[in-house]
Amino acid sequence: MAQQMIIENRQGAEIFTGHDMCTKKVTEILGELHLPRGLLPLKDMEEVGYNRSTGFVWLKQKKETTHHFKKIGKNVWFAKEVTAQLEDKKATRMTGVKVKPLLIWISIAWMAIEDPEGKKLTSATSTGIKKSFPVSAFELEE
Repeated sequence: MAQQMIIENRQGAEIFTGHDMCTKKVTEILGELHLPRGLLPLKDMEEVGYNRSTGFVWLKQKKETTHHFKKIGKNVWFAKEVTAQLEDKKATRMTGVKVKPLLIWISIAWMAIEDPEGKKLTSATSTGIKKSFPVSAFELEE
């Protein structure tokens, strides 16, 4: 399904290749939409596409990876392809992102900054389980 969405949104999209350029563009896009710039710390990215008219973004990396967000003590798994529908302070219809709260990996369906002060990022599974974390936990690490 993710691959089909990429194909459908490719026309009219800005497409970038190479890890350094992809990393730069992902942080720029997240910043433009008032999302933490370290939210999608993928490794060895090969392609990033962003269709501004639909808000659809895709990120392709060479292999799946796990990232440890130190400030919240959580591991997040990223598939070879990660997709999302982006809008201001929100990423919905996400694919390729999972968190392991206890024994099993659970897919993340959406993330949003919902509080009026903009200090908490809420993530939710497709079953409706929500958890909020400080936005600062997802900023770029030095």
